[in-house]
Amino acid sequence: MANSATSDCARVRTLNDLLRRHRIGGQVVLTPGVLALGLDLLMLIDDAVTRFDAFTPDNDPYGEHDFGLVGVQGHVVLFKIDYYDLDRCGCSPDPAVTCRVLTLMLADEY
Repeated sequence: MANSATSDCARVRTLNDLLRRHRIGGQVVLTPGVLALGLDLLMLIDDAVTRFDAFTPDNDPYGEHDFGLVGVQGHVVLFKIDYYDLDRCGCSPDPAVTCRVLTLMLADEY
């Protein structure tokens, strides 16, 4: 049973990393605060989120790489990956039928 849980976690982590690093397998949502920073800063934020690899047991207790925090030019930006059903109306019941949504938000928007 532990091997199945470990395998499931590794699969979720891989899918989350594909979305975060390569924008494959989901959708990206930007909050109004992030959008208001402008294109140049948005590109720096996108790069910082893409390169983020400082996952630890403290900030990633389940090992899924679904949340992080980056600092870019004095702005603290959070990223969070959530899992929705394919209609994006509720939580996904199964990883095989999941739409991943990566949200980028300013910490003060949380």
